[in-house]
Amino acid sequence: MHVTHLSLADFRSYVRAEVPLEPGVSVFLGPNGQGKTNLVEAVGYLATLGSHRVASDAPLVRRGAERAVVRAAVTEGERQQLIELELNPGRANRARINRSSQVRPRDVLGVLRTVLFAPEDLALVKGDPGERRRFLDELLTARAPRLAGVRSDYDRVLKQRNTLLKSAAMARRHGGRGMDLSTLDVWDQHLARVGAELLGQRLALVSLLQPLADKAYEQLAPGGGPVALEYRSSADGGGDAPPAEAAEGAEALYGRLLGALGEARKQEIERGVTLVGPHRDDLGLRLGELPARGYASHGESWSFALALRLASYGLLRDEGPEPVLVLDDVFAELDARRRERLAELVAPGEQVLVTAAVAEDVPGVLAGVRFTVAAGGVERD
Repeated sequence: MHVTHLSLADFRSYVRAEVPLEPGVSVFLGPNGQGKTNLVEAVGYLATLGSHRVASDAPLVRRGAERAVVRAAVTEGERQQLIELELNPGRANRARINRSSQVRPRDVLGVLRTVLFAPEDLALVKGDPGERRRFLDELLTARAPRLAGVRSDYDRVLKQRNTLLKSAAMARRHGGRGMDLSTLDVWDQHLARVGAELLGQRLALVSLLQPLADKAYEQLAPGGGPVALEYRSSADGGGDAPPAEAAEGAEALYGRLLGALGEARKQEIERGVTLVGPHRDDLGLRLGELPARGYASHGESWSFALALRLASYGLLRDEGPEPVLVLDDVFAELDARRRERLAELVAPGEQVLVTAAVAEDVPGVLAGVRFTVAAGGVERD
C-alpha cells in the first residue's frame, strides 16, 4: 500500500499543496515551522480520522478559512482509490471515496493504513493511561475498521450513563429523592455489553503485540529487555488482566463488567461518573522487573515507544496490506546507535515518509526522493 498523490486545501499552514509521491522513501526537509509535519499529519488523519498532535479538528483548518480538505490517491496492488475528507469544525465532517459523497467519514477507515512515529510517542510510556488506550484503539480500528462503530457505541452509552449518574449525585447532594435505579440497570447492561466486545478485542491485541514488542525492543537496544505488556482492567480493580481472558468470550467479559459496575455503583453515584469500563483501563509497560513509567531512562523510554510502533507495523504488515510508515522528526530525538537501528528496520517498507530539519539527521540507508519544504511550498529536489 502506498500514497501516490496528496492534496491539501486550507489544511494547517497550506492554502494549497499538491505532492506527488512514490513507493520507497520520501524525505521532507526544511527548518522547523515550515510545514513538514503538517504534510504527514494529513496522511495520518486520512488513516485514523484524528491527529497525532491535537485532539480536535479546529487547529487543522487554516486560520481564516471555514473548512479544510485533505485528499489522497492510494494504491494497493492493482487497486487504486481516491479518498477525501472535508473538515468542518463545529459541524459534521464530510467524506468521499472515488468521488462518491454517499459515505460517512468512518467509511474511509481501512482504505489507507499508516504507522506513525513522532516525538509525541514518548507519551505512550511517560504519559497518562489515555495515551495508551488511544494507541490500542487506533490499532484495533486499523486492523478491523468496523470497531470504529463499537468505540462510537461505547462512547455514546458511557455519555448517557454519566449523565444519569451526575443527576443522581446532584439529587443526593441537594437532599432530593433518589433516582429510578432500574433506568441505571438498563444502562449498566448496555455499557457492559459493548464494553465486553471492546475489552475482548484489546486483550487479544495485547497478546499479539507482546512478542512483537519484545523482539522490536531487542533489535533497537540489544540486551536491554525484556519488555512486557500488561493489560490493567478496571473491572478487576485495576490489576493485570491476563491475556487468556480474551478466550473466555464476550459473555464472560460481559458478566465481569456487569458485576464490577454493580460493586462500584454506590461510589459512582457519589462521584457522578462511571468508574468501571474500558475507558478506565490502562496498558502497563514493564522493562525488566520494573514499570517503564518512572523507572526507564529517556533513551529506554524512547526505545520502548518505538518498539510499540514497530510491533504495530509488524502486526499490520503480517495481516496485510502493508501500512505506510511515517517518521515525523524522530531521528533528531535519537542517539546515533538507535537512529541507525531504526532506519535499518524501516528502510524495506513499501512506503516510508520521513520529516527532518536537516539532511544530516536522516541515516544514509533511507536515501530516496527528497522534498524541500519552505514558505508554504513543497518542491521536489
